[in-house]
Amino acid sequence: MRTATSALHVVYTILSCCSQQDLAQAFTSYVSKAKTSSSIISRHVNVNTHAYTTFLTTNTQLSASPVSSSSSNITNKQAENGDVVTLEIQLTPTNFVPDEPLFDTEGTVQFILGGGGHLPGLHAAVLGKAAGEELTECTLDAGYGSINPDNIIKVPQSNAPEGTKMKVGMELFLQNGMKVRVTEVDDESETPTFTIDANPPLAGSAYSAKIKVVAVDSVENFETATFALGCFWGGELAYMREPGVVGTKVGYTQGEKSAVNPTYQEVCSGSTGHTEAIQVVFDPAVVSYKRLCQLAVDRLSANGSIYLKNQVGNDRGTQYRHGIYYHDEEQRVIAKEILDGVLPRVGDGVECQTELEAATVFYDAEDYHMQYLLKGGQSAKKGVTETIRCYG
Repeated sequence: MRTATSALHVVYTILSCCSQQDLAQAFTSYVSKAKTSSSIISRHVNVNTHAYTTFLTTNTQLSASPVSSSSSNITNKQAENGDVVTLEIQLTPTNFVPDEPLFDTEGTVQFILGGGGHLPGLHAAVLGKAAGEELTECTLDAGYGSINPDNIIKVPQSNAPEGTKMKVGMELFLQNGMKVRVTEVDDESETPTFTIDANPPLAGSAYSAKIKVVAVDSVENFETATFALGCFWGGELAYMREPGVVGTKVGYTQGEKSAVNPTYQEVCSGSTGHTEAIQVVFDPAVVSYKRLCQLAVDRLSANGSIYLKNQVGNDRGTQYRHGIYYHDEEQRVIAKEILDGVLPRVGDGVECQTELEAATVFYDAEDYHMQYLLKGGQSAKKGVTETIRCYG
């Protein structure tokens, strides 16, 4: 059974390759140079996060393979992308030992179908299902992609760097950053070999899933909130972790009316007047709008940004101005109450600079910005409190 973190990593630098022949040639080419060098670097690498990142981002064909299902009293609409689904789930790793999952794997989960926030395979599994249906035996791709046999080759032991004994678990790095691992060592045959695997370490991993569809609701039955907290990556992850939030997306709002569908580059130039923002869809029966506003204020207050105009942290410019953008009068009253409660800055009396305005058109950001930090390996599990690292 594979583990998410390898026990031993020996790092080499070899050429980039794209086929078995190229991989073998690249390794042989490296060895001819490595035999004249004694520089070998060792380090431990968490391989779970990187692999999950890669395939959650790029593999849009991840799917679920239901073995059997049952239903009772199915009268509700079938789930479509854009609906909010409430599920009871139990996900059990079948052929790998994961690090701490980046999403909830048991209990009740609720999310916008097709809106991310969980394994793509789970979205695929419940698409078209109705409340009351159950998948009693279901296999979900764990998000690391499938195994490509062309990425596995045997290399003669004679090609190993002089004085280096290959061991299972050693990890080699290609020049382009791709990792290859030694997965097998054959010292008994007439021509000893070792096997290199260029697949992501957890490729082919899967969860065995039990899923019950509790409810399928229109997103119109939920409420929407909009916040600007500087760089939208960190703020989005904070809201993804909040119980009761069923969906998030990032984008651009509060800009010039003439600036339609602005790009990230245009917004960053400051020419469109937009600010980076997070749109949050939430269940008011679970989390209040007041709590969501307080979360915004807490994040801005943590580093004093709430007293800065057109700036959050080290990010400066109108595109990083912070604000709460209400969608109705009730939200305006609640947000004003929260902002009015922010005391002037100690020492110079500077007031809260967070703007309060009616929400205008919200333009979705480019796909690569959506749930960026989850794709980068930071947890989106509900209720987790680990530090959010916003990086670019």
